[in-house]
Amino acid sequence: MSLSVSRRLTAVTAIAVAGLLATTASATASTAPRTTPPAAPAAAPALAAPTPPDIPLANVKAHLSQLQSIATANGGNRAHGRAGYKASVDYVKAKLDAAGFTTTLQTFTSSGATGYNLIADWPGGDPNSVLMTGAHLDSVTAGPGVNDNGSGSAGVLEAALAVSRAQLQPAKHLRFGWWGAEELGMVGSKYYVNSLPAAEKSKISGYLNFDMIGSPNPGYFVYDDDPTLEQTFKTYFAGLNIPTEIETEGDGRSDHAPFKNAGIPVGGLFSGADYTKTSAQAQKWGGTAGRPFDACYHSSCDTSANIDDTALDRNSDAIAYAIWNLGAGTPVPPGRSFENTADVNIPDSPGAAVTSPVTVSGVAGNAPATTKVDVNIVHTYRGDLVIDLIAPDGTAYRLKNSSSSDSAADVVASYTVNASSEVANGVWKLQVRDVAAQDTGYINSWKITF
Repeated sequence: MSLSVSRRLTAVTAIAVAGLLATTASATASTAPRTTPPAAPAAAPALAAPTPPDIPLANVKAHLSQLQSIATANGGNRAHGRAGYKASVDYVKAKLDAAGFTTTLQTFTSSGATGYNLIADWPGGDPNSVLMTGAHLDSVTAGPGVNDNGSGSAGVLEAALAVSRAQLQPAKHLRFGWWGAEELGMVGSKYYVNSLPAAEKSKISGYLNFDMIGSPNPGYFVYDDDPTLEQTFKTYFAGLNIPTEIETEGDGRSDHAPFKNAGIPVGGLFSGADYTKTSAQAQKWGGTAGRPFDACYHSSCDTSANIDDTALDRNSDAIAYAIWNLGAGTPVPPGRSFENTADVNIPDSPGAAVTSPVTVSGVAGNAPATTKVDVNIVHTYRGDLVIDLIAPDGTAYRLKNSSSSDSAADVVASYTVNASSEVANGVWKLQVRDVAAQDTGYINSWKITF
């Protein structure tokens, strides 16, 4: 991560994203027993995508071992203008070439030395909608930079190789980048973005950045620059029951900044640098309070021993999750929508279920097999909530079951339901029941789209 500092104090509120559950601040779980009612017909995700792979930690670690060896053989670092950096580029390029990527080595000059960006394109996908994933490959001169940023570079590399192993046929065109001279002020990524014609910039639907994802005293930080990209990562970590926080330490200090400044949506992950982990953060993530997330940040001790395997594994899997969902998924096309925005209080258990009605008219025939339901519920413990869509004839379609492991607040989600046996016109209802005590909340709004 670059040394230049720019901070932003605002946070973007998460919005509903197709097929993605919002994760918000962690709430205290009820001590009452959690029960799971019988399931109604299940709802399908609103984003049709192949199942993301589990990225092998051993493979990511093997790349880090190679980067460590390269640094050791080249004066202890992989910095811009040094032999260790060029050897790092050559290593990554050889892996990608062998896996069937089209690679391009882009050169630039900084501080009197030649720098290199490595760009890799996977064949196929919509050339007018490019999902780009990247990480900086250089270290500082003080050390080998295994966490900063061998970790991000290795995670992105292994995700790219997973694309090849799966012979993925994405909806979007997939492009990967490894940047030079980031430690001198994002020089390489700035050069890349500035060299793109305006028409090419407009084709990049999103850029995902991974700078330090294996910090030894890790946090789980998510970029909040674009709501859709932010929510993708929050959804992944929610599936692991891991709370996240908005990333502020690296704002403006890594390679997403040039893309953001060019108007390109950006997102990414970060496990922390030289900021100190608080007691609250240690309580929810483990590790040691009062210590930096990475005490070896920009130091000679940033070696292969300076990695938390669990954080590296989770974050590498998150990279693949984002690529598969954002790049390979096909969103359900929108249709005619009907919405109820009136607040409906949800009684605490053992209160009865409540409903919020929507009257549908003017839609010919039956509901589609991809009837879309957007839900926005404010609640202190969403794990207690059972949510159903009730068709005009009374048939219940289960959207969400209760779960004792889902210890977070609120439900902001999109679902699709195969309601093709139902006449579209009539009164549809969102039904919500709280199955355990000590919670409060209300239906904020919901929408059905045909």
